[in-house]
Amino acid sequence: MSKVISHLSREWRFMLSQKYILVLLACTLIVSGFSVVSGIQEIAQQNQTIERLKIADALDRKEAQEKHSDPGSIAYYSFHLTYQAPSELAFAALGERDIYPWKHRIRMLALEGQIYESDAQNAELAQAGKIDFVFVLSALSPLIIILLFHDLVASERTSGRHDLLVTTANSAAALWGSRIIVRFVAFLVCLLLPFCIGAWFSEAAIGNVLEISLWSILYLVFWTVLSVLWGRKAKSAPRVASGLIGIWVLLAFIIPILGDLAIKESVHSPKGGDIVLTQREAVNGAWDLPKETTMDAFVATHPEWKDYVSMESMFEWKWYYAFQQVGDQKAASLSNEYRDAAQQKYDLAGFVSWLSPPMLLQRKLTRVAETDAIAAFEYEQQIREFHKQLRLFYYPFLFPPVEFDKTALEAMPSFERLVQIDGTDQNANVLASSQKSQLSNQ
Repeated sequence: MSKVISHLSREWRFMLSQKYILVLLACTLIVSGFSVVSGIQEIAQQNQTIERLKIADALDRKEAQEKHSDPGSIAYYSFHLTYQAPSELAFAALGERDIYPWKHRIRMLALEGQIYESDAQNAELAQAGKIDFVFVLSALSPLIIILLFHDLVASERTSGRHDLLVTTANSAAALWGSRIIVRFVAFLVCLLLPFCIGAWFSEAAIGNVLEISLWSILYLVFWTVLSVLWGRKAKSAPRVASGLIGIWVLLAFIIPILGDLAIKESVHSPKGGDIVLTQREAVNGAWDLPKETTMDAFVATHPEWKDYVSMESMFEWKWYYAFQQVGDQKAASLSNEYRDAAQQKYDLAGFVSWLSPPMLLQRKLTRVAETDAIAAFEYEQQIREFHKQLRLFYYPFLFPPVEFDKTALEAMPSFERLVQIDGTDQNANVLASSQKSQLSNQ
């Protein structure tokens, strides 16, 4: 044991005498810290945006309810904020929150257009993404590991110290093993320390923090072993570095890009604009159709209201909301195809990720942080369920000839309550069903 400590102490002092290693470790600490701080700031802004919109949404809905007295008008002018709050670990892996919308304001109108007319940000900025901890870990840390370990043996051969070191050392394993351990541990601390501090600040669950840390360590061990084995018999450090950088480019960029292109070519789906157009054409065309045509299509999926579809005037709210629902029904097949294709693309990307460790790590960590495409699918399902609850709440006031009392609005569905009560079970159902077409009749 004393010999092990002696070897490690020697290599620690040796590492501290090499300025370029200290510079690399300092850069690792700075970049990792920057990614964590910027991630925490981004998540804080998202949370502040959600809180600000919740207040404005409540005031806007209260004003609409005070201004109008009939249920049809209240439903038309009342907006409802839906949102997907970031998890405690979202700061480390922003994932798809740059691409998929995480907030919507919806009304009891046709839903498909409201979902696919997302509040997307600048497409070029979204494509560029943000420098979060997962990006630093998956894309940048291999480069630093290559710089730390590519010349582990080659530099000693170049300087002429290799044979002397091997001869005087108790064993080659003790010599190189202690040097590898010291450098790896120092690098690991510089990389993960900011993440652990950020996780503590965000009050993340210890189990999730340990899971991310474990995946991070395994990933870094992979690149360390690759770098050491690639250069163990080499005499030219630059040649080793160039070969390892080529492998890094292949695994981190070329394979994911080619995989993405292949998936897009093999999986075809409607565009969000096609869904919106189909739904809007159905809704706009309903004004010129006989009202019986609309009501028959509505009753086909809502037979409980078949005794209340007759109209006594040219315009009634029940007819208006009926053809809004029919518009969704006509776009349902395209919407199902779109969601099925998105699920298929995600599954195929999972197979590609086994050829690309950086891509695989990103998928694992964004799943733990709940910022991947699955989390976006779950949020969309929550929107659909909430919209269904809104319709079920208003229909009894629109179809039967009953008197409406505003006190009934106290029982209006709340998206926040839906997420709190049904979120866990609903998410499990989404994962199990893979976003299948059972949502088409909602």
